[in-house]
Amino acid sequence: MVLKGISPLISPSLLKILAEMGHGDEIVLADAHFPSHSICGPNVPVVRADGISASALLAAIIPLFELDTYGETPVMMMEVVPGDTSDPEVETSFKASLAAGYTGEILKIERFAFYERVKQKAFAVVVTGETRKYGNVILKKGVTPIA
Repeated sequence: MVLKGISPLISPSLLKILAEMGHGDEIVLADAHFPSHSICGPNVPVVRADGISASALLAAIIPLFELDTYGETPVMMMEVVPGDTSDPEVETSFKASLAAGYTGEILKIERFAFYERVKQKAFAVVVTGETRKYGNVILKKGVTPIA
């Protein structure tokens, strides 16, 4: 699929999901390690974006996606488990990917609370080719302004 103004990294199935989401719905860009199917079960769509980093997909989505401005932070990441190691470049790359559409904070959520949030609130999960640990991000959709 090639459409003007839409990144070729966004598949037709992902574009459909983004269009179907409403205000307050959440989408998860999951790393390749994330247990998407076992957490979400059969009621949450899981789409694949193999070979695409979470940061690259995030940069492709953000021009099309209005983030929520009501209430809590609309961008969330899994917090590093105490005693574990992580690559600080993950968050840095997410912030760079968001720069065009969001300059606020990224809320960190404890690992099992993150899983529970995905289980309870995810509209969809996109399994990316991201191999860096803690390379998961949740985006909460806002209201698209009338142009």
